[in-house]
Amino acid sequence: MSTQTVAYLGPEASFTHLASKELFEHETLVPIRTIPECIEAVVSGKVDIAVVPIENALEGTVPLTIDYLFHEADLYVIAEIQAPIEQHLMVHPLHKKHWEEITTIYSHPHALAQCHKYLYYRFGQVPLDQSTSTAAAAKFVSENEQLCIGAIGNASAAKEYGLEIVEHNIHDFHFNHTRFFVVSRDNHCIQKPMHTGQVKTTVMVTLPKDDRSGALHQVLSVFTWRQLNLSKIESRPLKTGLGNYFFIIEVLEDEKVPMMRGAMEELQALGCEVKSLGSYYTYETKKEVATF
Repeated sequence: MSTQTVAYLGPEASFTHLASKELFEHETLVPIRTIPECIEAVVSGKVDIAVVPIENALEGTVPLTIDYLFHEADLYVIAEIQAPIEQHLMVHPLHKKHWEEITTIYSHPHALAQCHKYLYYRFGQVPLDQSTSTAAAAKFVSENEQLCIGAIGNASAAKEYGLEIVEHNIHDFHFNHTRFFVVSRDNHCIQKPMHTGQVKTTVMVTLPKDDRSGALHQVLSVFTWRQLNLSKIESRPLKTGLGNYFFIIEVLEDEKVPMMRGAMEELQALGCEVKSLGSYYTYETKKEVATF
């Protein structure tokens, strides 16, 4: 039996890589440099599925992921992975003794934001430089031993790239988790024994173009009277002008049940444009993986 190819935001030892290994232990994992490239690899058929970060408990939605799924790609979410996060400061072993003198700190922008208080009070005006992933930051530090620089990432990245962790758990808040979407060209729900049991559907809704008052209230009422529980609603710019938005709505129900089918039909009858990303189960990791 052939294995699936699974793209993930790399390089190796990125947080997305660790999350991918939890759910796809026996599949072929393919590191890809950026989130759009991961998604495009699925669209083009270069890989079967991809794992991309979608939301962090501290920093919120990853705009690049949700916008690309809305504007650029016709894909489905077939599973969700939730992972706890621990962020550490790491340096090249040559600079372990004088790590407090680092001149630049590298990481993914979400990781830098998660450690904002620590970085502000510990390093003040030291420049922060953004990387495509925390693992990419760790790799960069390992390849530039002549520079006294640091990276923020997970313990696996430190081990993978031969770095020394000099400060552990530097994220500002204890509860730090990230959600990852597993996306596919085919609308099918991954069903493995370890899922949480709660099915979820993500729907993207654009309000009617006539901009009538109460339109969003009507949209929410579609779910309310059917007693369909929402776990999230968020707006994102349509990129067509100021004040124009689409809404991401997560419903705790399978899109195939009659009440959900009726809700989708009523939304369209109201003049809304509706794009469903499909129904999926959530899988929680058992060990430290993390965000990016």
